[in-house]
Amino acid sequence: MPLTFLDAPSWQAQAQAHQERAGRYALPFAQRRQQGQAHPVEDFLFTYYTLKPGQFMRWHPGAGIILGDASERADWKFYRPASRQELAQAGLTPAQVDQQEGKALLVDTEAFRSQRASALDFAQIILTKPLAKEGFFGCFGLHEWAMAYKSEENNIRHDYLQLRLGAEGTDRVVEEHRIRCSHFDAFRFFMPQAAPLNQLQPTRQEQRNLEQPACLHANMDVYKWAYKLLPLVPSDLVMDCFELAWDVRELDMQAAPYDLLDWGYEPVKIETPEGKALYVQKQRAFASRAQDLRARLLEALQLAFSEDQAKADS
Repeated sequence: MPLTFLDAPSWQAQAQAHQERAGRYALPFAQRRQQGQAHPVEDFLFTYYTLKPGQFMRWHPGAGIILGDASERADWKFYRPASRQELAQAGLTPAQVDQQEGKALLVDTEAFRSQRASALDFAQIILTKPLAKEGFFGCFGLHEWAMAYKSEENNIRHDYLQLRLGAEGTDRVVEEHRIRCSHFDAFRFFMPQAAPLNQLQPTRQEQRNLEQPACLHANMDVYKWAYKLLPLVPSDLVMDCFELAWDVRELDMQAAPYDLLDWGYEPVKIETPEGKALYVQKQRAFASRAQDLRARLLEALQLAFSEDQAKADS
């Protein structure tokens, strides 16, 4: 794996830029939480996913980047001091090597692979398989409607969201459409009466085989697999995945059965031909972005372990 050295001013500027980029999303969420407020769209990526705002705003350069004068990160997980040989390999002079020895750090790829082997293997599988698949663009976001099916019978309380078509109208949309949700983490929230209506019956065990590149939730989850690979992959790539998930979440809720006009979201009326067409148009754009991000994450993993693979092959 090629090594690059960043002096302290260079990497600290990148860290600051990342904090500003991530803070545009994380700080409003933290403020709302402190004030006991909630947002039906923007909170999701911080409540459903497990990366905490503080972790989200912490910058990582990714594998192969040596950070100069970075002793403050000495106790960060999966970081280690750069060796003299690595510092020289990154282009430092002997005097610079002497100055940076014990102070320069980089991501410990061997420790990551040793301690996160199962997570790493699963992430590679779940990122690779959709790349070879054709997307199914006929779901129209009906998973959200199935989660609100028979709301009166199930005593679902909407504290601050109303059903745009009411309970009966929502049920009618579910009953008049073909539901084909392939994503387990959406399917598991279906109302009991809606689950048998799904043409597929996803399970956790079959997740790796059922994920497909048009699925909004699978494409939001690219962010999950990205942050689970930190600090092996760079934070700018994780942020690209997050921003895709942010945009997907907006469509997911615009196409959902809830009335979000007071929150500034125009509905995508998937119960109409025009709404279906708009949904698919946006869905295709998101699928393209997600496939690119999957490929970039896999490329980052390949680069991180390229030297180890070369040793194994020799």
